[in-house]
Amino acid sequence: MKRSSMFIFFLLLFLSSQLSIAQGQPYSKKHYNLKKGLAIQGYDPVAYFTEGKAKKGNESITYNNKGVTYRFSSEGNKKAFIANPIKFEPQYGGYCAYAMADGEKVRIDPETFKIVDGKLYLFYNFRFTNTLKSWNKDESNLLPKADTKWRKITSDN
Repeated sequence: MKRSSMFIFFLLLFLSSQLSIAQGQPYSKKHYNLKKGLAIQGYDPVAYFTEGKAKKGNESITYNNKGVTYRFSSEGNKKAFIANPIKFEPQYGGYCAYAMADGEKVRIDPETFKIVDGKLYLFYNFRFTNTLKSWNKDESNLLPKADTKWRKITSDN
């Protein structure tokens, strides 16, 4: 009886941790694609959703979310982000979604992006290589692979 109680306890503990991850529980700052603590190279995460384009944030309109600094193009975008950061933060800590399917943390071009099911994905686009094009050809296979690899990378939190 005692063993089964312990098993149930650990099972519930594991399931609750998985639920936190599924709900967008933040991961360690070390997993974010940052330059001097700045996310998305200073681009406004909300503008991708509200304007459908990449837009540079203003240096004077910032918000620090658990050690990660975001810039915004307007106070309204900043307020929207503060109300629901998980909605606007890029997937995979802001690393390239295409590369994440192989478990690799690769830098991005903040102007190369896609929104899928209300989530922001960023892509590498340098030196004649635009990974968004490759992603679009096989998104249905790459997306679950990238999700799995990201969960594994961030499981050490």
